[in-house]
Amino acid sequence: MNIAFFLLPKRDVVYLSLNCTMRQALEKMEYHGYSAVPVVDDQGKYAGTLTEGDLLWKIKNTCGLNLEKTEKILLRDLPLQRHNEPVKINAQIQDLLSLAINQNFVPVVDDDGVFIGIVRRREIIGYCASLLKASEKETDAAPPGGI
Repeated sequence: MNIAFFLLPKRDVVYLSLNCTMRQALEKMEYHGYSAVPVVDDQGKYAGTLTEGDLLWKIKNTCGLNLEKTEKILLRDLPLQRHNEPVKINAQIQDLLSLAINQNFVPVVDDDGVFIGIVRRREIIGYCASLLKASEKETDAAPPGGI
């Protein structure tokens, strides 16, 4: 099955630009309750994933950093520890399974690498669960003893 069916489009996704400040990122992530969000570059291409860990490491390793100073730090200057592997829009759901083991979401890009949305782990698990349930129903409905 094509992943377009599971796509949460960019307009419905919380994401950040590399031109955002650290403070903007902190506030947006706090407001939405997210621990990780996709980051895009000036051309709208997927650039990586900002995590709470990235923010915490920056705070820990920057002497005298306070909330006011985070307004001067751009995300482009912040090392991102995670790059959730993106897939192209024509990928199949099976292509997402190994990625979803370690990623809460899988970024989706077009043929030019432009970020167009995400597929969340919950949709992937839900799809797999529905396949298992359908398989169990088929097994239960099969006549005893086989052919």
